[in-house]
Amino acid sequence: MSVTLHTDVGDIKIEVFCERTPKTCENFLALCASNYYNGCIFHRNIKGFMVQTGDPTGTGRGGNSIWGKKFEDEYSEYLKHNVRGVVSMANNGPNTNGSQFFITYGKQPHLDMKYTVFGK
Repeated sequence: MSVTLHTDVGDIKIEVFCERTPKTCENFLALCASNYYNGCIFHRNIKGFMVQTGDPTGTGRGGNSIWGKKFEDEYSEYLKHNVRGVVSMANNGPNTNGSQFFITYGKQPHLDMKYTVFGK
C-alpha cells in the first residue's frame, strides 16, 4: 500500500509496510485520511541526515496519535535505515510515537532499532 504526500515542492510517494508495522501504519494512514497532516511544515531539515514533519503546531513539540496518547515502537530486523527515503516515526525515547515522522536523506544505521521504520 502507498500514500502520496502533496507538498509545495512536489509529491512524495510513500510505500507503507503494514504487515511489519501494523499499529504504526494504522496511525499514519488514519492521520492521512483525516487530513491531519494538511498544512504541516517540515519543521526540521538536517542536510545529509533527514527532514521531519507531522507536527501541526510547526514547533517540533506537538502532535498526537489517533489514540490521543503515545504508542509503542514496532521494530523489525527486516526494516532498516539503509537507503535514502526511509520513513520512520520521530520519538522522544522508547515507545513515544505520536504523529511526527521523518524521511532520511541517506543510510542512517545508527537509527536502527531506535525509530520505527514504517515506509519508504
